[in-house]
Amino acid sequence: MPVSRSVSRRQVLAGTGAVGAGIAFSGAVEELFAGEAAAAPVGVGEGYGPLVPDPEGLLDLPRGFRYTVLSREGEPMGSGEGAVPSNFDGMAAFPVRGRTWLVRNHENRPDAEHGVPAVEEVTYDPGALGGCTALEVGHGGRVHTERVAIAGTAVNCAGGPTPWRTWLTCEENEDKAGTGDFTKDHGFVFEVDPYRQGRTVPEPLTAMGRFQHEAIAVDPRDGTVYETEDAFEKPFGLFYRFLPEKPRGGFGSLRAGGRLEAMRVPDVADLSAVREPGTVIHGIEWVRVPDPLAKETAIRFQDFGRGGITHAQKLEGCYWGGDRVYFVTSFAKKDEGSEADHYGQVWSYEPGCRRLTLVIVFGPDTDVQKPGESPDNICLAPHGGLMVCEDGGGAQHVYGVTRRREVYPLARNRQNIGTEDEPEWGEFAGVTFSPRGRTTMYVNVYDPGTTFAITGPWRRR
Repeated sequence: MPVSRSVSRRQVLAGTGAVGAGIAFSGAVEELFAGEAAAAPVGVGEGYGPLVPDPEGLLDLPRGFRYTVLSREGEPMGSGEGAVPSNFDGMAAFPVRGRTWLVRNHENRPDAEHGVPAVEEVTYDPGALGGCTALEVGHGGRVHTERVAIAGTAVNCAGGPTPWRTWLTCEENEDKAGTGDFTKDHGFVFEVDPYRQGRTVPEPLTAMGRFQHEAIAVDPRDGTVYETEDAFEKPFGLFYRFLPEKPRGGFGSLRAGGRLEAMRVPDVADLSAVREPGTVIHGIEWVRVPDPLAKETAIRFQDFGRGGITHAQKLEGCYWGGDRVYFVTSFAKKDEGSEADHYGQVWSYEPGCRRLTLVIVFGPDTDVQKPGESPDNICLAPHGGLMVCEDGGGAQHVYGVTRRREVYPLARNRQNIGTEDEPEWGEFAGVTFSPRGRTTMYVNVYDPGTTFAITGPWRRR
């Protein structure tokens, strides 16, 4: 049975410099920092100061911070393989001889303006336009190389890095061969070597399941891979774990197979029903998936036996920190089939004690058009705290949350893809930090596809 603990009150962040944003966070934020004690309630944080309007109209940042545009969709890739693809999404950074490799997803559907070029040796299905590109970035934000890392995959949303320095890219699509121009089944995870194009094998890791994948996180201790499913219609997605036959086996080891299981929370059919931040649920169960390849029936529809299985709307970001895995549910809406409404949750699961905790609840208290709802990609920041990519209505931000539970804006997207009378801004995605020194934050804007490198007076909190 769940046990609730006391949490601080909800507060609204307002007057954050350039944007006048409204946001509320509540919950046990100290869970995000490996048990470090919080010294203050959730509240308004100065962070790095107010956002300064960018005269170039691209990205507002606090004073003292600077950005470099590394890549924009439609521009020619330095490899000569074609135009930079559209729809920038999940991303990770890897070290290489004083430089950084960025591997970036492209969530391309059949109508994408710029598909991922079908480079022969790394293309899975020529009828699909998604995939990944890789950028080698040197000092000062100079891009030395930009090339296709994998092609012929579909709707590559997020994914995650492995302890052996590869990228697992996830297809948020479960269409079969014969759908549209597809010549092969989709809905898989693929492993990408960020360093060498020819080493990537464009074959799916089928044992990890065929479903609408969102993101993954790997437990570096035993190689367990946690996976989120972003299903758009009820029954909503599941939270999975994959137990590999060759744990921590290095590049290609996941092709050896393993067992796919889905999380069952006792007496909880829908995670949105848990509403009190700080709620702890013990005795989490894992149930073997009957048919991981979903040959006849999508996994979330399959029969998991007595007790059923636990679903959640908009399961998105997923990452490993300390001794636990964190995952995000971006929102839940009763009128779309969820048990309760919310504007976003962060959960943590501790494998060692089979304990699930609702860490944070996001969302504006008054106006859903204000920023602050729908967290998506999340990462732990090297200077202390959490970085959150926003994917909601209205203005779009990267927010920070400090160890003291203070919320502050770090960046605002200023690229208007709407009209002057009805402005619209693309979401942020793929936030990550440089692997050495942790002095640069890399982040994508989904539309128009733009990759930024952000430097400034990062400081420990």
